[in-house]
Amino acid sequence: MSFSTSMKEALRQLPSVDKLLREPSLQALASEYGHDSVVESARTVLDQVREDVLSGLPLIQHEELADSIADRVRAAIHPTLQPIINATGVIIHTNLGRAPLSAAAMAAMQEVGASYTNLEYDLDAGQRGSRYTHATHLLRRLTGAEAALVVNNNAGATLLILSALARGREVIVSRGQLVEIGGGFRIPEVMAQSGARLVEVGTTNKTYLRDYAGAITQDTAMLMRVHSSNFRVTGFTHQTSIEELVSLGRERGLRVLDDLGSGSLLDTTPYGLMPEPTVQTSIEAGADLVCFSGDKLLGGPQAGVIVGKAEPIEQIRGFPMTRALRVDKTTLAGLQATLLSYVRGKATEEIPVWRMLSTPQVGIEERAQVWADHLRAHGANVTVEPAESTVGGGSLPGETLPTLVLAIVVDSPDALAEALRSSDPPIIARIEDDKLLLDPRTVLPAQDQQLLDALTTAIAQQERTG
Repeated sequence: MSFSTSMKEALRQLPSVDKLLREPSLQALASEYGHDSVVESARTVLDQVREDVLSGLPLIQHEELADSIADRVRAAIHPTLQPIINATGVIIHTNLGRAPLSAAAMAAMQEVGASYTNLEYDLDAGQRGSRYTHATHLLRRLTGAEAALVVNNNAGATLLILSALARGREVIVSRGQLVEIGGGFRIPEVMAQSGARLVEVGTTNKTYLRDYAGAITQDTAMLMRVHSSNFRVTGFTHQTSIEELVSLGRERGLRVLDDLGSGSLLDTTPYGLMPEPTVQTSIEAGADLVCFSGDKLLGGPQAGVIVGKAEPIEQIRGFPMTRALRVDKTTLAGLQATLLSYVRGKATEEIPVWRMLSTPQVGIEERAQVWADHLRAHGANVTVEPAESTVGGGSLPGETLPTLVLAIVVDSPDALAEALRSSDPPIIARIEDDKLLLDPRTVLPAQDQQLLDALTTAIAQQERTG
């Protein structure tokens, strides 16, 4: 390849990495982010500039080189996991981290994370203890169960239960309950990994107690109910109740597992929602084991909670896989703080998920109007309109709550949504009928000013460029 005289001259003007690193701005950058990070970025930027020159582009100025290097260094070490503002109206948003934690849970996690703790140390006895005691007594008190165990998530809880108690044996499940959970994982596949043999009974829309009874053999270990937490079958349907399964299980000497998926400790009907099976109801019905998520309707950190009879839980606790699925001290601290909110009767005040579910429409409308007044004062075309919030996250499928949203009318709502995703912190909204909608229900009150500042900037920028 032959180079023109101008190309050769431009390439000769490129500084070396050593010369660039003597720039005061890059020396300061190396002090803050490390010498190796700056060197790596400098080499990458210089290589790119050489390619640009050889392709006929002009050589950038010396100052621009330093700025490009600095931008690259900061981008390389910028955390990819970051807080966002959820203005979608989806309360338990799986892609956005499910349940936001309460202030008490966050404080507890920070406190134990920054210190040594009595995670597995019995202070009274002065010897090794169990990490599970920190949540067990609260879970027993709140659910009425004899015992409890906490693992990393509810899929892990299901896998662990089946592995410990049904490996190599049959577990009977209704065909209408063979759900696919998040990320494409399916209940039959989770069961297969446990070594248990799935026995499907009934049909997609109707399964009767006689279907379970007729499928029981000498190899049957367990009857299992899986709550359809992320879909709903309506119309000509019938599903066997947990009470009926427990009665059959006792008659035949079989354990009954109730996988509630989301799982709730509170009645959802006072907030205008369909009833969600509560953990307490399953325990009262006599289920041997009940498992559910910690970061959905419970409103705590990601965890899989197992409650139920003492004997099977003790058997699970001693199973080798339990160690592989155990939770750390910060998760237990956050879970304990969340459960304490329920014990104090403060769940709807302190736990964000329940605060969002229980917020009256008038409170949402007031915030939406404040947002609208602020943006109108800056020349934006906005209205406050009725809409629906969604519970989401594998909880109360199809259930919505009436809400009021801020509707922004701009030439390109897609461009505005993209600009908001690039703000700091990123803001996630939704688009309907060529309007950008932001739902106050899922925006934490402390985030209001950040949201308004970002909206004002993004709308003004779009008007200038549009």
